[in-house]
Amino acid sequence: MERRQFLSASLATSAFALTGASGAQPAATPMRQFYLIRRYNLRSGPELKLTEDFFAQALIPAIGRMGFGPVGALRLDFGSETPAYYLIVPGPTTDDLAMLDVKLAADQSFLEVAAPFWNATAAAPAFERVESWLLQAFAGWRRITPPADTKEKRIFQLRTYESPSNGEHARKVEMFHSGEFEIFLKAGFHPVFFADTLVGSRMPSLTYMLSFAGMAELEAKWDVFRNHPEWKKLSANPRFAFDPIVSNISNLLLSPLDCSQI
Repeated sequence: MERRQFLSASLATSAFALTGASGAQPAATPMRQFYLIRRYNLRSGPELKLTEDFFAQALIPAIGRMGFGPVGALRLDFGSETPAYYLIVPGPTTDDLAMLDVKLAADQSFLEVAAPFWNATAAAPAFERVESWLLQAFAGWRRITPPADTKEKRIFQLRTYESPSNGEHARKVEMFHSGEFEIFLKAGFHPVFFADTLVGSRMPSLTYMLSFAGMAELEAKWDVFRNHPEWKKLSANPRFAFDPIVSNISNLLLSPLDCSQI
């Protein structure tokens, strides 16, 4: 199956989120974004600075010239297999994101600055491996929403919900569109994005990101959320019972690199 056909088929699995969805963002919001998430698995030592310099001096400026952004560049603080950096790139289409490296390879300005990372050898690698996911923003939260002040010290929580089947995954996405967005906002959260995994590992799954001033705020906001009467009512709905619709949760804490735009 050609890539375009495959992506179209993947998008069809998310069609339920396009219909009848109430949303926290206005109906006039532009088309839903797509997100490329990359995890760079690194080793402590020179790889860290080499990769961060690559992000700051070459990759993020080149992505900006393509008209994409804001780009998230984040350090994994708590999660499995550190050190690791995460890159989050929003784009208007799947083709734009799937062809990112091809476009970069044709950008001479990028190649000149990126050379130490881009042309690293096996004797002195720039990274161990890179993992990638392609996601589509939820119908009810169509675009990435960075914190108002990206220079303020922040932490980010990246949560992924896996479901045991496509049907139960659809039910969990429906739950977000049935009031969960609004409860996050009423509890004082700053959501960054909510998205459905189109291509990646451990599918079916969804991923969302939240921003906080620090751990104290994170814990306080989750306490408010768990005890909010609207959450208690929504989570008590048999249609959204937790055990059938969510089989596993991964929960990562990240902090922005200096070059991050979120």
